[in-house]
Amino acid sequence: MSATLKINGTEKTFDQGLPSTLTELLAQLEINAATVVAEINGDIVERKNFAQTELKDQMAIELIRFDGGG
Repeated sequence: MSATLKINGTEKTFDQGLPSTLTELLAQLEINAATVVAEINGDIVERKNFAQTELKDQMAIELIRFDGGG
């Protein structure tokens, strides 16, 4: 059964089912959790709660990444 998340305004379909947590989603997207701020359905998720934050079909997720530079 496929499910969909809206990530940074773009719908992404998961044909094999959703990642169960925000941590799993970040791993699938190859994003280092230490470099991202996450918002789900308008609420900021604290980094310490990524592994406990369950994902559900049709959630809207914003991922803001920080890149260092000089």
